[in-house]
Amino acid sequence: MFSAFRSEVETAMAACLADLDLPTGDLGIEEPPEDLDATLASSVSFRLAGELGAAPPAVAQQLAEAVDTSPYEYLGDVSTQGPYLNFHTTDAYLADTLDAAQDDEYGRLPDRGESVVVEHTSANPTGPVHVGRARNPILGDAVANAMDFAGYDVERHYYVNDAGRQMAVFTWAYEKFDESDLDSEPARDRTEYDLVRYYRKGNSYLEDADEEAVEAAEAEIASILQGLEAGDEETYERVGEVVDQVLGGMKECLARLPAEFDEFVKETTFMVDGSTDEVAERLKETEYAVYEEDAWQLELDDYGYDKNLVFLRSDGTSLYTTRDLAHHEWKFDNFDRAVTVLGEDHKLQAGQLQATLDILGNDASRLDDVIYSYVNLPEGKMSTRRGTGVMLDDLLDEAIDRAREEVETRLEDRIRDDDLDEDDIERIAHQVGIGAVRYDIVSKQPTKGITFKWDEALNFEAQSAPYVQYVHARCCGILEEADTDPNPVGLDAGVLSTPEERELLDILARFPAVIEEAGEDLEPHRIATYTRELAESFNGFYRSCPVLTAEEADTRQARLAVVAAAKHTVANALAVLGVAAPDSM
Repeated sequence: MFSAFRSEVETAMAACLADLDLPTGDLGIEEPPEDLDATLASSVSFRLAGELGAAPPAVAQQLAEAVDTSPYEYLGDVSTQGPYLNFHTTDAYLADTLDAAQDDEYGRLPDRGESVVVEHTSANPTGPVHVGRARNPILGDAVANAMDFAGYDVERHYYVNDAGRQMAVFTWAYEKFDESDLDSEPARDRTEYDLVRYYRKGNSYLEDADEEAVEAAEAEIASILQGLEAGDEETYERVGEVVDQVLGGMKECLARLPAEFDEFVKETTFMVDGSTDEVAERLKETEYAVYEEDAWQLELDDYGYDKNLVFLRSDGTSLYTTRDLAHHEWKFDNFDRAVTVLGEDHKLQAGQLQATLDILGNDASRLDDVIYSYVNLPEGKMSTRRGTGVMLDDLLDEAIDRAREEVETRLEDRIRDDDLDEDDIERIAHQVGIGAVRYDIVSKQPTKGITFKWDEALNFEAQSAPYVQYVHARCCGILEEADTDPNPVGLDAGVLSTPEERELLDILARFPAVIEEAGEDLEPHRIATYTRELAESFNGFYRSCPVLTAEEADTRQARLAVVAAAKHTVANALAVLGVAAPDSM
């Protein structure tokens, strides 16, 4: 409805300006500032003030009187406030919104017929997922969800780095050392926590052992790398034994968020099928290729990069980027569009990759990168290699524990009278705790750094996940107590006449447009912002508009329909963000 309303406003404004022989290039239509009582506003009067020789408020008044609203279904009155034209909706707009939002799939857009692969997380399988990288699966999953809800055909991929030096070191260490050689017990009873000790032991050995021992170890590591390049089946099996075990544990961790994948694509795939070698040969033939410092490189100055891209070593072995180029050409062969979620430390490589894809003759505009800054705890940054820092599992465990304490405290304080048993409390603790982590991270613009703070993430009264989740639980409680299904068909929207009712319906009507923008622009934080506005508006409605005790039957039924509409909208918005919508709290 909101998109249709906006289209009517644009059409009416363009017609108005044309009738007045005024330029129609920039209509100045925007969502109004908070102090304006309107669904949409226009600041076009500033642009036209000089041309009409009048102050912006006078121009706005002249235009408001000239706009013809009669042909439109959703565009009602046009008023002014200072220099702004304010566009108001009709009862038909509110009625259609109320009707559409009764659908539990409200906000999901029609199929666009466009396939997209979203690659995210792709953490090297060297050990447990740590907090510093937690933003990737949370943001990546939300980007994929937003695109899916916006009508794209989405596949979620994890690109497994099983061919680099780290995995060669890990494989060598796993084969060389025994349990008795390791310094500690696993931090958690899961495979990746067990095996990461070998990786750490291997790295410390390479740093601390005598020169002769390090040379022998490096020779074995180089042999593994060369075996991968040569397509040696035995080497693939050796590395795969380590990779698959560690990746299995990482999958269990990511499933707790949850972040699930349609396919795990291994880097070695593009070595085995010959596509990496083929890419390297094509690059050698380009005008950008040079052989310098014992390596084949690309000079990318024409693309704005003063650092060369090395794509082949002197011994003929490829690099991660070479294999990733083959990977991306495979994506282009199988999908209309590709999206990659990357940490800020990969920004240069991402730009070089896009430039090189262009050099190879691909339409690099089909690839979009979502670059994010890292998550820190007040304790500081983390490192898997040295075995320090906080793992994602630890963060999720603490989130659940803190949420459980909060729920139990609120029950003791009799803030809620619900008869919740231990299973209910545990369910709510998981939904609220993990939801708080996801919401707090995805609600920030990706390029902004985050220092995660418990008191903000788990604040039931502030604009956090629990604040929004509580609205869904409240809606469920109202509808359950009403013991009747809302039926807005045939209802007179004029019954919903209070400012709180109409404001809430206006916000509900915007949801599909928010989904469309978030999906197209790869910005799921917009949905988080929307949920806070929706929650605040619903709470104002709840305080001012009795539902179950409404005096008139038609008012009660209409308000129940509003509650149901809010329930579906909150649930779907939270689902896009990957946050559970509890039935009770």
